[in-house]
Amino acid sequence: MNFDNFKNKTAKILLDIKAINIQIKKPFKLTSGKLSPVYVDCRRIISHLKERRLIINMSSKLIKKKINLKKINYIAGGETAGIPYASWISEKLNKPMIYIRKKPKGFGKNSLIEGDYEENCKCILIEDLATDGGSKVKFVENMRENNIKVNDTFVIFYYDTFKKEESLLTKLNINIHYLCSWEHILNEVKKEGILSAKDTMEVEDFLYNSN
Repeated sequence: MNFDNFKNKTAKILLDIKAINIQIKKPFKLTSGKLSPVYVDCRRIISHLKERRLIINMSSKLIKKKINLKKINYIAGGETAGIPYASWISEKLNKPMIYIRKKPKGFGKNSLIEGDYEENCKCILIEDLATDGGSKVKFVENMRENNIKVNDTFVIFYYDTFKKEESLLTKLNINIHYLCSWEHILNEVKKEGILSAKDTMEVEDFLYNSN
């Protein structure tokens, strides 16, 4: 099974459905306030049935390859973007699902973990994308505080533009598995001539030299 082909195929899908947005002249403003010529919106995948099914099939096969599923008890989704992907992957892998809140809902049981699970179970955390892994830290901490073991996370898209030793998830001993990264997107951009050589260089400079 050619997993490199998975990465290239995912890159093409993300570009085709406009989940990858590139604007050189009018950069996007990120939540941090930083201006970026690129913006990734994996939430668009949920509306494209054919492409979504392909991505979930590839994701499930990759997870089977990378992780010993006999040792995984539950598929865990991170609120909110990770929940639909965790649900579809849970069904494909025939594993029960739980999801992790960012913070307690403030009423009822006030739970951070939703679903029926056993203590000391082992999970893989599913999300749509990761940059430096910072947004996943709280999920991992919440899981571990509730006696859930987690050593792996899977995302559709991983920026992979930070040094491994700088990743916050690496410091928590979390392995990051993913279908596609900027390397594969940029390869597809160059192959299809989507950007000029100058604009491509500008994007690469932003991604790899501005962190």
